[in-house]
Amino acid sequence: MDGDRGFHTFRGYSLQDARRKNSLSASMEDYLEMIYRLSEEDSYTRVLELADALHVQPPSASRMLQRLAEEGLVEYEKYSIIRLTQQGQKIGSYLINRHNVLEEFLRLIGVPDVLEDAERIEHNISATAMSGIARLLQFFKGNPERWASWQAHLSSPGGTDAGQRPG
Repeated sequence: MDGDRGFHTFRGYSLQDARRKNSLSASMEDYLEMIYRLSEEDSYTRVLELADALHVQPPSASRMLQRLAEEGLVEYEKYSIIRLTQQGQKIGSYLINRHNVLEEFLRLIGVPDVLEDAERIEHNISATAMSGIARLLQFFKGNPERWASWQAHLSSPGGTDAGQRPG
């Protein structure tokens, strides 16, 4: 019966997504997001800054920059500065927004340390689910009384226990 609903393994869903669109890998997204963050102030960053921020070795960062340059997302010359192309800026802006929305949502549901969970979720969530989360956040921002009610629920005994994995 459940077979009729189209269930797949995680890998199966990932393969379907890759067939639907020419998508960036999770690593490529992480690099673009960080390049965007680091270049917000000066419109560029450097390989060592990028490698430092992502906790990777500079040669690894250089290899990824070559891939991103081949995709037309960055302008990069070895041992020089890194600049996002117009397309790279557009995608980087989207990635930053997606990350920030997920962090805000995780805080909303009472997750104390949101960074790791946001990083894990952001590469696996659909645009439709992201849109729904953004609309939910807007709803709470526009309805402070419901926000207060939700906050009270979270701080009540048993308000956040449903997500605990059985021991």
